[in-house]
Amino acid sequence: MIDKSPFKSIISELKGEGKYRVFNDIVRERGEFPKAIWYSKYAIKNIVNWCSNDYLGMGQNKIVIDAMHTALDQTGAGSGGTRNIGGTSHYHVALEAELARLHSKPQALLYSSAYVANEWSLIALSKIIPNIVFLSDSKNHASLIQGIRHSGADKLIWQHNDMDDLEQKLDEVSARNQVPCIVFESVYSMDGDVSPIKAICDLADRYEAITYIDEVHAVGLYGDTGAGYLERLGIQDRVDIVNGTLGKAFGVTGGYIAGDGEVIDAIRSVASGFIFTTSMSPVICAGALASIKYLKDHNELREQHQAVAAKLSRKLQEAGVEVLDKACTHIVPVMIRDAKTCKAISDRLLDDHGIYVQPINYPTVAVGEERLRFAPTPLHTDAMIDECVRAVKETLNALHY
Repeated sequence: MIDKSPFKSIISELKGEGKYRVFNDIVRERGEFPKAIWYSKYAIKNIVNWCSNDYLGMGQNKIVIDAMHTALDQTGAGSGGTRNIGGTSHYHVALEAELARLHSKPQALLYSSAYVANEWSLIALSKIIPNIVFLSDSKNHASLIQGIRHSGADKLIWQHNDMDDLEQKLDEVSARNQVPCIVFESVYSMDGDVSPIKAICDLADRYEAITYIDEVHAVGLYGDTGAGYLERLGIQDRVDIVNGTLGKAFGVTGGYIAGDGEVIDAIRSVASGFIFTTSMSPVICAGALASIKYLKDHNELREQHQAVAAKLSRKLQEAGVEVLDKACTHIVPVMIRDAKTCKAISDRLLDDHGIYVQPINYPTVAVGEERLRFAPTPLHTDAMIDECVRAVKETLNALHY
């Protein structure tokens, strides 16, 4: 029989430090996003969701839902297996082709999530290139960190967005005659800042480095057609491998990479996390395909999104609330800098004001960098913004923060 004492100990420790994660039981109301219903311990309550990664509300878009209904009626619920054993449908083929076009790449490859796509693509690269060295930004996502760690390849960590440090690390790798692979993100989801992508590409050219970019928090949201920050900068051809998600701006679930045809084909052939996983449901593929096509033609949603995010950030700061100064995207981090206080503020906002925003603490962010991460959408109204700012300020004052 298992000894439960170490399990009880870790839970007690997390609760004592204010780091215990609580998953709130909520139900999204179709057609009413960002409104939702919260099933609390004692009652059911109407709330407004301020922390969803469904950044544009595409999970509620009728075009997306209708496409999924059609696919469900045509194919049934599941995919039928892994991609090589009955799990490849026309929907998978069409979605990969659309993703390749979106990123101006020859080929794309679907995974069950962007986390899995990052982890197993990096592991695959280490199998294909035995002398590869990963150079990872210090604020990279857990999926990138785990992929590099599990690859067993050599790695060097460069300070976040520090080009001098990156160049020094590239010089070290070059001196050892190894193959450098720079791993970084475009939009960093906790700080809401952006990497100096052009400068990174310039260094990659100089040192003949592979470039691997995570555009998870940028796809659908930036660029004229929603291809991400690379498209916004007009440099899609300068990065070798792009990672993206279908579970945020596109409103469904799943992940992918896009790149050169032979590169993607080799990764597909050796990445166990792709080969041995049941493929995405064709229903999800249909929804993603419709969402990508819709967002290509509706740049006004991206413009509205940026306007709402800027308005929330500005009004919070005008009210004397600290928004992380480096944040310059659609993500609005309100700095609390203490885990217990952050959880208490989040709880009070939900209980007293019907405002749902989850606390972000270690290991997602460093100790002392705890925050509330607001993710406004085009569907958050001016009235919702004003109520949110008032409630945040009132709650901070009530807790003497």
